[in-house]
Amino acid sequence: MRTRRLGLNALALGLSAVFLFPVYWMFSTSFKSNSEVLVREPVFLFAPTFEHYSTATGVELFWTYARNSVLVTLGAVLLALVVALAASFALARMDFRGRRGMVLVVMAAQMAPWEILIIVMYLNARDMSMLNSIGTLTIVYFVMALPFTIWTLRGFIAAVPKELEESAMIDGCGRLQAFRRVIFPLLAPGLMATSLFGFILAWNEYAMVLVLNKSPEAATLPLWLTQFQTNFGNDWGATMAASTLFTLPVLIVFLLLQRRVTGGLTAGAVKG
Repeated sequence: MRTRRLGLNALALGLSAVFLFPVYWMFSTSFKSNSEVLVREPVFLFAPTFEHYSTATGVELFWTYARNSVLVTLGAVLLALVVALAASFALARMDFRGRRGMVLVVMAAQMAPWEILIIVMYLNARDMSMLNSIGTLTIVYFVMALPFTIWTLRGFIAAVPKELEESAMIDGCGRLQAFRRVIFPLLAPGLMATSLFGFILAWNEYAMVLVLNKSPEAATLPLWLTQFQTNFGNDWGATMAASTLFTLPVLIVFLLLQRRVTGGLTAGAVKG
């Protein structure tokens, strides 16, 4: 048994090293000089430099890209959570005609590749004069994140015993109060998981913003990552520095939400 456990641990460490090595190489390359980046033999020991970070953040309209990404991501996540809370509660608690059909529609929307709708979305946005708009991009990302958010929150709401809600209503709470005081605190793990998914989706998405927002003033950080490729070659150091900066918010959000997910169910039960 001990030998088997050691073997599994060694396998896990090996797989972790394989998956983490590209991240390490990106991070380390961002601190290397150009002479250390463009060599055949890999360089592991070097004197770190912040030159590439200055190049990456010195791009024109960098802070505009960062502001647009933050606004679009937070707007899409918040809209998806608000709409999905109401929709998932209806699907989990209410019995109405067409309920199963709606569940199937949500599943189909989740499985469908959104890339096939790029041309349709572009034509609709063009006809309604909504190209190069942060609001349009927020709505698109909100729609993309909504099916997964509804499906996930529906499972969490269905797992909450109906007796808790009924007891609150017997004690004088209305349906809305019962939802707010009993069900909502117990949804912390689901809210954190769906928020993380929506954040990663909106933060990393490239195809939609490339087609819908061609104006530099309406672009987001994924387009910023492509500005270090020129006709004379690629500035790999600046590209790796930009990729590192681009990854940090996702990593920070993941670490923060992961801690809350583990304790969210217990904390919600106490509050309820």
